[in-house]
Amino acid sequence: MSIAIDTSFVPADLDATDFANVEPYVRKLLSREPQSGAELERWLIDRGALEASCSEAKANLYIAMTCDTEDAQAQAAYAKYVGEVQPKLTPAFFELDRRYVELSTRINDLPARYAVADRTIRTDVELYREENVALETELARLSQRYDTVVGAMTVTFEGKEQPLPMMARYQEFTDRAMREAAWRATNERRFRDVVEIESIYDEMLTLRHRVATNAGCKNYVDYAFRAMHRFDYTPADCERFHKGVEQAVVPLVREVEKKRAKSLGIDRLRPWDLAVDVKGRAPLRPFAGGEDLMRKSVAACKRLDPRLGAMLEVLGDGNNDRGPRGGACLDLDSRKGKAPGGYQYMRDRTQRPFIFMNSAGMQKDVETMVHEAGHAFHSMLCRDEPLLAYRHSPIEFAEVASMSMELLTMPHWGRSGPRSADGQPVFFENEEDFARASRDNIQSSVTLLPWIATIDAFQHFAYSNPSHSHDDRVSAWLGLDARFGGIADWSGIEKYKPYLWQRQLHLFGHPLYYIEYGIAQLGALELWLISLERGERAAVDLYIKALSLGGSKPLPELFAAAGLNFDFGPDALKRLSDRVAKELDKLPE
Repeated sequence: MSIAIDTSFVPADLDATDFANVEPYVRKLLSREPQSGAELERWLIDRGALEASCSEAKANLYIAMTCDTEDAQAQAAYAKYVGEVQPKLTPAFFELDRRYVELSTRINDLPARYAVADRTIRTDVELYREENVALETELARLSQRYDTVVGAMTVTFEGKEQPLPMMARYQEFTDRAMREAAWRATNERRFRDVVEIESIYDEMLTLRHRVATNAGCKNYVDYAFRAMHRFDYTPADCERFHKGVEQAVVPLVREVEKKRAKSLGIDRLRPWDLAVDVKGRAPLRPFAGGEDLMRKSVAACKRLDPRLGAMLEVLGDGNNDRGPRGGACLDLDSRKGKAPGGYQYMRDRTQRPFIFMNSAGMQKDVETMVHEAGHAFHSMLCRDEPLLAYRHSPIEFAEVASMSMELLTMPHWGRSGPRSADGQPVFFENEEDFARASRDNIQSSVTLLPWIATIDAFQHFAYSNPSHSHDDRVSAWLGLDARFGGIADWSGIEKYKPYLWQRQLHLFGHPLYYIEYGIAQLGALELWLISLERGERAAVDLYIKALSLGGSKPLPELFAAAGLNFDFGPDALKRLSDRVAKELDKLPE
């Protein structure tokens, strides 16, 4: 690495929410005439500094908008950026891409470390079409509309208005009648907006197909694989993953659900019976509020490895409900008007991660918190990389960073875990609760795979058949559910089932992004097994080494740096699912 980070090309106080402030720096880059590989390196670093300022400007607007979908000013600011600034940035950055291709073709002594970036930029130049800028702008608006619709969903239950993420708590209650009532209330509320969400998706499908055909691709699947820089696997590999899940994981999940029904003493397993404890124990409540969640997460990470705990600790105490204001890095608690889901967003200029989630005091929130912490670790471990593009890794490996934390921190959630006598807070004081949480976490690491296969296969259907009808869509979804779903009985509630896909926000804001979770889950499981066989320190050392590479290596090499196989076919799935089943046998129900 011959050039250190130097952001002096762009002022620290540049207001990149106004394209007029950005344009002069674009022109300076376009007019510069590098004569050597070293000078072209400097050009790339300076370009990255400009992009980092623009990226952070958008990040702060997006974070503010998702933290409060009812804030008209925040909504308008993000909409203005999407509608007025991004349409000017996109062609400007394309001109920089094209300028790079011209320069790198002429200058042939650029260091080999830039090969990954070179491949990416050249692909982006090949795909770019000016007519797609307006289409991408409209797609961003539609995604914001989806967030607003879903963020406004609330249910009046037990005498109070509650956002949908809070309603998930009731699915763990031992009172079956209450679980059913909560489930029905939640799904009926979602059903009220089925038509509107369906229409949003219809518009998205049409626009994305136009984007693809404008770029010379036969459909959006073809386009997305190139646009998402999936150089190391193909749609056929995704089908191998689907087949492997069907053969190796679905039977395991269905057997687990049969045992669940038997343990619960019921003839028919219903959708509201899938999260309750099979022994009738009270729901796990490992924390109370975002501040407690953060305190215990930091302690668990410190026990796993002090290097990780120190990185998480600097993000704040979890006591924030004002989005990114004041430079905050966390907004953890669920509330009315907050967009759904969870994410980590690295603000590239100041290099400060932001973790967003909708915690409701549930065990799944612990997993979400450490998952997003893993993304933050990734961002922070490669922050010294001078090239902005390499401070972001392929999504398939970015998700290894996050999913690994769900498994590697797990031994440190309870008082009986290693190094738990340090006096720091834990999620579970009770050893039985700790064992329950561990078992659920390990089990879900495999049982999630059928849902991933379902969502990925559904997207392949939707984008490979852009003229499909609503009836075709319903048929495809129900067919995938029959292939990958569990054994729950939907008698009398069939009307909700064809639209379950609408709750998966990735379908709207991040099209064809979901297979990454499956690829990464297998990598995370492998790293967890390394920790069991060779010790936690060995696993964390590999983790830190690989994450520090950012996106500077091809995807298979990033996996190899972490000691992992880049393989998500049937054989890999069978091997890992069998091993997980053996580990589960060691834990009590």
